[in-house]
Amino acid sequence: MLIAGVDEVGRGPLAGAVVAAAVILDPARPIAGLNDSKKLSAKRREQLVVEIRAKALYWSLGRAEVEEIDSINILQATFLAMQRALAGLAVLPDLVKIDGNRCPDLPYNMQAIVGGDATVAEISAASILAKVVRDSEMLEMDARYPQYGFAKHKGYGTAVHMAALREHGASPIHRRSFAPVRKALENGAG
Repeated sequence: MLIAGVDEVGRGPLAGAVVAAAVILDPARPIAGLNDSKKLSAKRREQLVVEIRAKALYWSLGRAEVEEIDSINILQATFLAMQRALAGLAVLPDLVKIDGNRCPDLPYNMQAIVGGDATVAEISAASILAKVVRDSEMLEMDARYPQYGFAKHKGYGTAVHMAALREHGASPIHRRSFAPVRKALENGAG
C-alpha cells in the first residue's frame, strides 16, 4: 500500500509562500529520527532532508504564492499547495495522511491526523521537506529585503518583524490580507 504523508509550512507567517510536501516512504529503507520538523534543529532537518530525498519512493512539493493567499485565504491556499504537492507525485497513493484536523476536498482516500507530523513517519518526512524548502526561500528573501530580518524569523510576526513592518511598510512578499500587514499599510507605512 502506498501511503503519502502531506504537511505544510508557512500558514502563520506574515510573508512568503505556503509550501506543502507529499512523501511516500520506502518501507525497505527506513529513515531514523523522523519527527515534527519544529522539534528538530535546523542542522538535523538539513541532514534528514538529504536522506528523505534519497530514500523516499516518491516526493513532491507544492506551493501557494502570496497573491493566492491574499486572494483565496490561507486555509484554501494551504489546501491548494497540498493539492499541487499530491499532483506532483509520479504515482497515485492508496492513502493520503494529512497533518491536521481537516482534509482538502480532493479525489484521494484521505485521513486527517492531529499531531501527525510527530507520529506518522510519512507526515514527518513531508514536514521536514517543506520546512527546509521554505526556510531556504526565506533566506533568499532576506538577501533581497534585508531590512525585515527574514533569515531570523522566517516571516513570522515577531517583535523585530513588526517593527520593520512599521518602519519600512510591506515588501512584495508580505501577505496584505493578514491583519498586521494591513494595519501597517493603513498607518501609512509602505
